[in-house]
Amino acid sequence: MMTRYRLFVLTGILTVACTGLSPAATEAVPSMAGLIEAYAADQHDVSAAWDLPGSPLRFDRLEALNRDWQARLQTVAFTALPPASKIDWLLLRNDIDAQRTGLARERQQWNEIAHLVVFRDGIDSLELARLKGGPLDCREAASCVNRMAAQIKELRARLDLGLKTNATATASNSTTIAATTNSPLIVSASHARRAASATDSLRATLKKWYAFRDGYLPEFSWWLKKPYEDTDKALEDYAKFLREEVAKLKGKDDDPIVGQSLGAAALADAIRHEFIAYDAETLLALGERELARCETEMKAAARDMGFGDDWKAALAKVKADYVPPGEQGDLIAGLAREAIGFIKTRNLVTIPPLCEETWSLTMIPPETLKTIPYAAYNGQAMMVAYARDSMAQDDKLMTMRGNNRHFTRTVTPHELIPGHHLQRFQALRNNTQRTRFSTPFLVEGWALYWERRLWDLGWAQTPENRIGMLFWRMTRAARVIVTLKFHLGRMTPGDMADFLVERVGHERLGATAEARRFADDGFSPLYQAGYLHGSLQLEALRRETVGKGLMTEQAFNDAVLAENAIPIELIRASLLNLPLAPDYKPVWRFADTP
Repeated sequence: MMTRYRLFVLTGILTVACTGLSPAATEAVPSMAGLIEAYAADQHDVSAAWDLPGSPLRFDRLEALNRDWQARLQTVAFTALPPASKIDWLLLRNDIDAQRTGLARERQQWNEIAHLVVFRDGIDSLELARLKGGPLDCREAASCVNRMAAQIKELRARLDLGLKTNATATASNSTTIAATTNSPLIVSASHARRAASATDSLRATLKKWYAFRDGYLPEFSWWLKKPYEDTDKALEDYAKFLREEVAKLKGKDDDPIVGQSLGAAALADAIRHEFIAYDAETLLALGERELARCETEMKAAARDMGFGDDWKAALAKVKADYVPPGEQGDLIAGLAREAIGFIKTRNLVTIPPLCEETWSLTMIPPETLKTIPYAAYNGQAMMVAYARDSMAQDDKLMTMRGNNRHFTRTVTPHELIPGHHLQRFQALRNNTQRTRFSTPFLVEGWALYWERRLWDLGWAQTPENRIGMLFWRMTRAARVIVTLKFHLGRMTPGDMADFLVERVGHERLGATAEARRFADDGFSPLYQAGYLHGSLQLEALRRETVGKGLMTEQAFNDAVLAENAIPIELIRASLLNLPLAPDYKPVWRFADTP
C-alpha cells in the first residue's frame, strides 16, 4: 500500500479577474498550485495551533478555515484557467468539501463517546490556556487535575458494574447511558476502543501541558506533582481497561474483530468525494459480478491441473507450494527483475533507470502480520511477508501458504514495477501539488490494473500461476463486497472473515487480519473498493484512448502517471480534453460497457 502523493508542477503567476470586481480591481493571484500549497499550509498551521484532540474549539476553528477557503476559491475566475489548472481547482474544491464532511463525522464520533472521556474539558481548558499564554493559578490547576482522577474512578466503577451484569454482551454499536451516576454503564466494544484511543491522546496532551512548567516554575511542581502523577496513572490504566476489559482487545491472536459501520450516508459522501458516478449498491454489484467471473476462470484453471471444477482443491495445492525459510526475499527479487524485463520488452510503460535502481525489500514483523498478512509497499520498499521463528506452528504454516510462490508472482509486480514503486517514483516528480488529493481508486486501481493487464499478456505461465493471479483478483472483488456490506450494516466483522475464507480460500489468519483492518474506524470505507473499480476505470480509459488509436499504450500509461494519483474521472478529462465547469459532478459510467 502507498501513502498519499501527487504529480504535475504548475509554475508562474496567473492574472485572474476576481468575481464581483471591476477590471481595475483585477490583481495577480497565485497559480492553482500556489493556492493548493497555501491551503495545505493554512490547514497545517491552524491544526497545530489548536492541537486539542476532540475539542469543539478545534473543530470550530478548522470548520471556519474551510468556509473561508471555500469563499476564497470562488474568487478565482474558473473559465480563465488553463485545463490543468481547472482540474486543480476542482480537486481543491472537492478536498475542502471532503475536509468539512470529515470534520463533521469526527465531531460526531467524539460526541458519541463524550460521556466516556468527561475529563476532556478539563484537559482542554488547561492546554488552551497554556497555548495562548497568561498567568496560571497553580492551586486551581491542581484541583482541576485532581478532579480528573475522581471522574475516571467513577467511570471505571460504572463500567465495572456494566461488565458484571453482562450488559456489554447485549450492546449494539450504540452506547446506552444509565440515568444515574452509580448505575451500570453499557458500552459497545467499538466505542470502548475509540474511547481508549481518545484517552491516550488526551493523556499525551496533559503530559505536554505538565512538562511545559515542570521543573521550571517551583510553585507549579509543588502543587501539581502528586495530582498529575495520580491522574496520569489513572488515564493510563483507564485506557487499558477500556481496550482490554471492555473491548476485549488484549493483543492476542484470538482477539475479537471490533468495528463500527459508517452507514449509507457516509458511504454516499465518500463516493461523491472520489468522483464516482455510481452508488454503493452498483459498486457492490460490480464486485459480485467480478467474483463470479473469477470463479469461472478458477474452475477452468483447476480443470487444467486435473481437479475438475474443484478449484478449492487446486488452490490448496497451489498454496502448499511455498519456498523454504530464508528464500522468500530471493524469490521476490527474481520475480521483480523478471517483471521489469517483461514490461520493457513490450514497451508498456517508461521505467526510468533510477526507479529501477532504487527499490528494496524489508520484512514484515510478526506483530504487523496481524493486520498486514501479505506483502505490501512502504516508501521505496516491498514489505516481505513470511513466517518467523517466534510464531506458533499453525500461524507459521498459514503465513507461508498465504505467501506461496504463485501468489507472490502476482504480488511482486503489483508492489514494485510496474505497480506502486513506479507509481510513487513518478508521483514525486510530476504534478506534486496534487499529493493531498490522492485516491485509492488510482493508487490501488493502478496496481490491480497491471495485474489484469499482465494476465492478458501471458504473465501466468502455468495453471498454478493462473490460480495465484485469480486468487488475488477474487480477493479484490471480495474486499468490495465485505467492506461495503459491513458499512451498510449487512455484515459483521466476523462475517467478513468468514466470507474471505469460504468464498475466496483465504487462510483463517490472513482473513482475520484483513477483516480487522477493514473494520478499523480510521480506515477509509472505500479503500478496498478502489482496487477493483479503479482498475475498471483505467481499463475503460485505455479502451477510449489506446483502443481508438489516440495514443500508444506506453504513452497512455505514462500520461496516467504524470497526472498523479487523483480521481480517474479527472485524469480522463485531461487526456480527452473534456469540458469542465465549476459545478462539475462525476458522470462517467465506466463499467456500463464491456
